[in-house]
Amino acid sequence: MNSREAAKMGDILATEADLLGMIKEYLKFEEFEETVHSFDKECQSKGKLVSKPRGSALRDSKTRVIQKDLLSSFDDGDHKVFFELWTENIPSEVKDTDAEALSLEFYLHIHFTIYPLRRHPGRHDRAEFEERISYFKQYLETRGAALSQTTEFLSYYALPFVPNPTAHPSFKNLFQDSWIPELRDKLEQFLSVTLKPSNTPRLMTLYVSFYYAMQQLQLQLVESDRRITSYVRKFSKMQADYQNLIGITAELVDSLEATVSGKMISPEYLQSVYVRLFSSQTRQSVVQSTDFTRPGTASSMLRFSIAPQPKDVPMLPSLDYEKLKKDLADGADRLKSLLLQALRWRLTRSLPGEQRDTVLQAYISNDLLERYSTKQKIVLHLLRSTNEIVRQYMARLINAFASLAEGRAYLSQIPILLKLLTEVLRKEDKESLTRENVLVALQKLSLRRSQQTAMIADDLIGWLVDELQDSDCLSDNTLEYSAALLMNLCLRTKGKRKCAENGKHVLKVLTDLLGHENHEIRPYVNGALYSILCIPSVRQEAKEMSVEEILRCYSREENPDLNRQFEFIIKQLNSGYSFVIIISCQEDLMETDLDKEEVLQPQHRELSGESLLTTEYLGIMTNMAKVKRKSTPLPQPSVDEPLQRPVTPSSHRNTSSGEGSLPPSRYNSRPPTRSGSRPSTADSLRHSIGGWLSVTFLVFFRNDLRAKY
Repeated sequence: MNSREAAKMGDILATEADLLGMIKEYLKFEEFEETVHSFDKECQSKGKLVSKPRGSALRDSKTRVIQKDLLSSFDDGDHKVFFELWTENIPSEVKDTDAEALSLEFYLHIHFTIYPLRRHPGRHDRAEFEERISYFKQYLETRGAALSQTTEFLSYYALPFVPNPTAHPSFKNLFQDSWIPELRDKLEQFLSVTLKPSNTPRLMTLYVSFYYAMQQLQLQLVESDRRITSYVRKFSKMQADYQNLIGITAELVDSLEATVSGKMISPEYLQSVYVRLFSSQTRQSVVQSTDFTRPGTASSMLRFSIAPQPKDVPMLPSLDYEKLKKDLADGADRLKSLLLQALRWRLTRSLPGEQRDTVLQAYISNDLLERYSTKQKIVLHLLRSTNEIVRQYMARLINAFASLAEGRAYLSQIPILLKLLTEVLRKEDKESLTRENVLVALQKLSLRRSQQTAMIADDLIGWLVDELQDSDCLSDNTLEYSAALLMNLCLRTKGKRKCAENGKHVLKVLTDLLGHENHEIRPYVNGALYSILCIPSVRQEAKEMSVEEILRCYSREENPDLNRQFEFIIKQLNSGYSFVIIISCQEDLMETDLDKEEVLQPQHRELSGESLLTTEYLGIMTNMAKVKRKSTPLPQPSVDEPLQRPVTPSSHRNTSSGEGSLPPSRYNSRPPTRSGSRPSTADSLRHSIGGWLSVTFLVFFRNDLRAKY
């Protein structure tokens, strides 16, 4: 054996030893003690080397590197690197809720803000200091705003407005020699406790990484398919326009030949040609009303149609939010309703992008829903109003907030919100629009892990199961959102255990739903079934109920994808092993039917909408700044929020992104019910919740579970 072959054999043996080591590590992690003993014995008898697990050493090493980098950037005053590492490596449940973490983060921001003043006491770098002051202001208006009511931090809110902090008595302690070492010690202690390496076996880590990569490729494939569909549609339109243009050109050539022969062309004939020419580019009413007999009109319109259009987006006027909140709390019910409607319209009718972002940022930075208020009577309490319209319009506004990622982040910081929403859910009539909007808002909020936990603790699963038991009385919209919300909650271990407490009832409801005529709910029902069947007691009850036979009864030869889902559920039922991967991303989608069925109409000479806001509640500034400021840092892709990938929620909803995006249209009727009491539209809920249900890619449902947001 030459040296090359020997080296190759050595690599193979090392790889084999490493693989056997990972297998042993996993078996020990799962506490298969007898299997580990037999494994060791057989490896020895076969002369197989088993390497020691390197996973924990690698994780320890990575943790030390992260901690070292954080401390180094602290010492160097590099706030950008520090807070990038802080955001990526400190768990969100710690940095967003832990009092010690919030306090430490506040003082760290102060440290980095005054760093230029401490580094050069004699010659201050004013440009750098001003930049850091601006960054600190942004922090105080967003994450730091939560501590503004705490006496310990109150004085520091004046720091950005003091010309020379080094000479101000309120900030004397910040420039003492002991302040930085003490803060560094606190940071080091915090990091040593918080940055604990995971004890997940390497084999499982590799498995997760592999499927994560697979799902990323799947997402890219779906996106590519969507783009191809869009391009094919555009190409088909171009072909049709080209053929139409050739036909019109031929007619015009005939007309020119006729004029050479001395025949006159009538204005009516020219008008008909122009209508055909512009009908695909301009609204029919505009074409019909345009006088093409005026020389140059047609040519001007043609040139205009290919000229680049300006893209400047106007910013909406600023509002007096303190006056708004006061009238929302103390005004008459009709005024409250009109204001809630106007505030929602400002959000739903704004242009996607910079304009809508600016509106949402203004709402959040001015704390429209009074997240930080200590008053007894806050805006959110309008959900308990005795006036039905006020309750409904408050629910609509919350639903609009929940449609946007930053809106959900803001809502999730309001401790009383879930209690109020579930209270409305249980009290309102089934036909109520208030109840429907609350359910939809809860579904959107369930994309956040903290909100899932709270919903499970409040026994929302039990309510959903009881609700779905009487599915004939539910609108398709309510049915789909309820089923999807139940699936989201069942993905959590606590949710599965909650289902197991009344397993037979849950299984009965879910299997009954498989026979519902609304087939759009099946992926969510299947997802919930697959998820809860990992609980042994539920599997046993499912076998006693002959769930496998029920699933096979619903199998259809013409639906192989559905059959494949059933097969995986049956495998889960018989084996009990499951592996679910949840991937996250962040997208925004504002449905047009948030404004459907407006029961509030302005009376004669009564202000409403934007005219009401800008006439009675105009702020001091005439325009909002065009710089988008994040009110709440959004989590990076993680299990904190199940993956959201918007799809057109319905053929009657508008969307700015998603699979197979459909042209915008209005949804002016309530969703149909099985009883036919509401107008029925076959496709009205074809992708009903597509844009708003948690995108959960269960490994076995890869292509079947549409991206549900």
